[in-house]
Amino acid sequence: SRRVTSILILTLIVSKGRAFSPFLLRSPRSSLTYLMLSSSSSPPPQSSSSKPSIKHVVIVGGGVVGTSTAYYLAENHEISSTIIDPSGTIAPAASGKAGGFLALDWNDYSPVGRLARRSFELHQEIADKLGTDKIQYRRLTCASIRVDPTAAAKPKGKKLEYVEWAQTEDEAAAVLAAQPLGDENTIAQVHPKLLCQSLWDVASTPKEDGGVGSNLIQGKATGAVYDSDGNLVGVRLEDDSIIEGDAVMFSCGPWTANIMTGVKYHSVVIPTDRTLSQCVFFSGCGDPEVYVRPDNTAYCCGFPDAPIPVREEPGQEEVRPEAVQRIIDAVHDASGGTETGGALTASPSVESSCYLPTTPDNLPIMGALSKECGGGPSCFIATGHSCWGILMGPASGESMAALIATGKSKHVNLDSFDPSRFRDMLVLK
Repeated sequence: SRRVTSILILTLIVSKGRAFSPFLLRSPRSSLTYLMLSSSSSPPPQSSSSKPSIKHVVIVGGGVVGTSTAYYLAENHEISSTIIDPSGTIAPAASGKAGGFLALDWNDYSPVGRLARRSFELHQEIADKLGTDKIQYRRLTCASIRVDPTAAAKPKGKKLEYVEWAQTEDEAAAVLAAQPLGDENTIAQVHPKLLCQSLWDVASTPKEDGGVGSNLIQGKATGAVYDSDGNLVGVRLEDDSIIEGDAVMFSCGPWTANIMTGVKYHSVVIPTDRTLSQCVFFSGCGDPEVYVRPDNTAYCCGFPDAPIPVREEPGQEEVRPEAVQRIIDAVHDASGGTETGGALTASPSVESSCYLPTTPDNLPIMGALSKECGGGPSCFIATGHSCWGILMGPASGESMAALIATGKSKHVNLDSFDPSRFRDMLVLK
């Protein structure tokens, strides 16, 4: 077919510790211009070398990428898996504590653009199959709203056209301007914890009930194990036991490899007096982010820490009271303030923190893992999706399941995420 190639310039807004974050689209701080080539033809699938028959896969890490991979291994390839997680639970860290915001086109023309679009489609497919209520999936709108609680003048007319929660004069007092960032065609949300658990419920359905019988065990992996002929045996745990498998995938978020860092976010879940359907990225009051949910709550976050190597254990991240209070104060002020009874002034029902997994180049790492990096034949890695982990989880899982089972990724070209670009990477170090 005829190839039509054009040069596209994408300006991404960047602020410290916020690579590829949604709110960067309207941050005034600084800009970084990426020069990229885009082709109208479909990318070739990524292939690996000839593969032995895969019947069981060991997945290290029970987050959204791990559970998505287990789901698609079961659904598309009838392959069972064992998930190993130090907590012994599904989604103990960021995958269970994130906001669940999904955007179709916010990553267009970036290296993860196709991955994001494919995953947005898969989220809808998963919701249709498993049930929207079960995972709190829905389409909704999104807006960027500039606020200043000290402003004397109140906006009128079109300035408030896109501000769903500002339905009274008092609630509108802080709003200076509003701009839509997406509607039901391009914006959706899901409850991350419910999503991961539902995916795992399918993957772990017993064989006698028509499933593949995947299982979850508590343990801390130390690396892949090979026999004297170089064939994969499985994964060794800290207690020196071995979990056998025909293939291994490491997907442990910021704990996956020595080159990984984590950006710590704190968050609160605040009850609302009505069901809202507009996610908001505030400019002003510290730039908090608000993801409203269908159960009359709003997930609120902001003020990320600087990236660091993560030492805290999954699910045991410290929640700093001062960081939580900063978010509470920010969303209270941004939504009208406690004195005016704004939409986000209730006391939080949940306070938490988690680490977003980041890589040196802010791109995911997905593909076959070489011996030099702590892998070898039938060994794979999938991690580093930063703030877009929930969005990109299903397509990452679908791609990795296909790569493991068939030797190629059908829908997404994984070349940009090749682990070999990091020569000094070592897994679980």
